[in-house]
Amino acid sequence: MRERLIIIGASGQGKVVADIAINLKKWKTIAYLDDNKTISSCMGYPVIGKTNDFLSFLEDSDFCIAIGDNRTRQSIFEILDNKNASIVSLIHPSSTIGSFVEIGKGTVIMAGVVVNACTKIGKACIINTSSSVDHDNILGDFVHISPGAHLAGNVSIGTRTWIGLGSSIIQNVSICEDVIIGAGSVVLKNIIKDGTYVGTPGRKI
Repeated sequence: MRERLIIIGASGQGKVVADIAINLKKWKTIAYLDDNKTISSCMGYPVIGKTNDFLSFLEDSDFCIAIGDNRTRQSIFEILDNKNASIVSLIHPSSTIGSFVEIGKGTVIMAGVVVNACTKIGKACIINTSSSVDHDNILGDFVHISPGAHLAGNVSIGTRTWIGLGSSIIQNVSICEDVIIGAGSVVLKNIIKDGTYVGTPGRKI
């Protein structure tokens, strides 16, 4: 653990990640990297450079990627990881994490989340506010579970899939990679082709 946490992305996601870091009380200082030149600070913490400037901070900083888009987050994660950056996972203290849960490097788990026993979560995932992931789930790398979404038991979610706000996935369902589940949708059967699915039951559009 380094003394400084650098959050990549000084937008809404960056605010929530900073709030988790504040609650964890593990870092003496917090700063941001962001490519938007008009942003000089976020949550009262400075923007100290662009994303590509991370090389200047490798020796003295931990990193967390606060970008909602799965492909962008993956791209930045892989660049950091290839340079052996210290990429940390942040887990809000109000979340509930069950026994034998595995959480990949760079994953962020936000306030009010419940992750139940024997679930495996991949690298650089976002498990967003008040969502739930039940027992024996497998979440691939760079998955985003939106606020208020609920996954029943024995669900499998493929790489880069985005589960929309308030949506539900019933038990024993498998969803392949690169799927978007629209807000409020209900998934009742396996999804084997990438694309966007909406409604109850979820159908491809």
